[in-house]
Amino acid sequence: MSDALIETDTADGIGYIRFNRPRQLNAFNNELMREFLAAMKRFDADQNVRVIIVSGNGRAFSAGFDLKAAAERQLSGHDEWRGQLELQFDFIISLWDARVPTIAAVHGYCLAGALELSLAADITIAADDCLFGEPEVRFGSGAVAMLFPWVTGPKAAKELLFTGEDRMPAERAYRLGFVNRLVPADQLLAEAERTARTIAKASPASVQKTKRAVNRAYDIMGLRSALAAGLDIDVDINATPSFEKQEFARIRKEQGVKAAIAWRDARFAE
Repeated sequence: MSDALIETDTADGIGYIRFNRPRQLNAFNNELMREFLAAMKRFDADQNVRVIIVSGNGRAFSAGFDLKAAAERQLSGHDEWRGQLELQFDFIISLWDARVPTIAAVHGYCLAGALELSLAADITIAADDCLFGEPEVRFGSGAVAMLFPWVTGPKAAKELLFTGEDRMPAERAYRLGFVNRLVPADQLLAEAERTARTIAKASPASVQKTKRAVNRAYDIMGLRSALAAGLDIDVDINATPSFEKQEFARIRKEQGVKAAIAWRDARFAE
């Protein structure tokens, strides 16, 4: 396995991006996000690429944004937080905005920012043992790209986001509509590739214009304005002190990320 934070490849009209921080459960740090955006830009310019598959090496798709890296940045104030969150937003929405269809093949854990990334993909195929979650409110943060209401509807979105659910089974994610198909874990990439090959055989102009038409329908309904407003609110959430945020940060600094997560989880244990 290479030392790169992401691995890329192309074959038969398919562009592949694989997260490659398996020891960190493919947590997203700034370097990985910038490499990902550069890879997406290369694929966007390559007319031979007709569909993109995003997956993760190791035992998880991704645990979300890297909490250890977040602690080291020590951001304060709205301006500093806006710069960081805009990078995260651009990273997530790049799948939605891509010229070609995008497929997220998720397994293991798909949490927080990783779940938002999978929502931005055009198609999400999940291993049937995958666990989903959006735990930000449990430690005083919020969702960067508020795509949930657009994908699941307000009731499901509010339940997940208000509770900070972080162990949602793949079957419920499928029923709520943010996963297209469930497959056994050992068939995940094969199923993603089967879907990608089917798309790649179709007229590329028709497929790409159809994607633009679907996305444009959401733009007309106000998706872009809503996402911009959601990002503004997330900047405010992260820049405004709260007990949960400060205590989580204190434990993380003094005892490490695992201890901070244990403190967070203990508060919600039944």
